[in-house]
Amino acid sequence: QVQLVESGGGLVQAGGSLRLSCAASGSIFSINAWGWYRQAPGKQRELVAAMTTGGSTNYADSVKGRFTISRDNAKNTVFLQMNSLKPEDTAVYYCKADVTRKIIATLTLFRGDYWGQGTQVTVSS
Repeated sequence: QVQLVESGGGLVQAGGSLRLSCAASGSIFSINAWGWYRQAPGKQRELVAAMTTGGSTNYADSVKGRFTISRDNAKNTVFLQMNSLKPEDTAVYYCKADVTRKIIATLTLFRGDYWGQGTQVTVSS
């Protein structure tokens, strides 16, 4: 199986910064894409930032110029640097990985999406 563990959330004042991390572990053959999502109370989960295996990125309009997604391939880890935070950025942030994993018993590969448990980000005004 594959596990994603997020860290780095917390409480910060408006204008401040936070850096989220998400580490993947397990029987990973390759990570094809990463994504950061967020869900505020009463709202649907939305894509914040994404990165393909080739390094292409895209961002929600609301975070462009403030958030940056990056990765450490050697550690199967993705980061979200969040600057100039606003109260409307308050949400639970989730990472998602498009992973090809190895099934040892059958010597096959399986590709699927895996989610982290979420980390709370609260921005006070």
